[in-house]
Amino acid sequence: MLPTLPGYRTRSDLFDDLVLDSAQRLHDIWGKTLDGVRFAVEEIPPGLERLVADRTPAPMGAHTPATPAEGPVITLYRRVVEQACGSREELQDLVHDVVVEHTAEMLGVPPETLDPVYRRRY
Repeated sequence: MLPTLPGYRTRSDLFDDLVLDSAQRLHDIWGKTLDGVRFAVEEIPPGLERLVADRTPAPMGAHTPATPAEGPVITLYRRVVEQACGSREELQDLVHDVVVEHTAEMLGVPPETLDPVYRRRY
């Protein structure tokens, strides 16, 4: 398929782009504070079958603290986030909110102080 056609990029590719855009926005605001933080996307959270069996809501993301070998990781679960949205605009907003929430949790600050547009639709 030609790169100029809409079907050239998969939904997964587009979701990755949204995560990268949000991560870049936070990095532009916070600079060196976020150096070394990696952002990742996984299809579903680990142990999803157990969560469903226990009727526990699936998480939209998670953060893994830094280890001596590597820096912290913010992970978004694509399928869970996509299912919570009805439109592309909602998806963009929710992805950004999830990135902000887990980055704020990792840094130990309120999400509102991490990004001034948190929970505001832009």
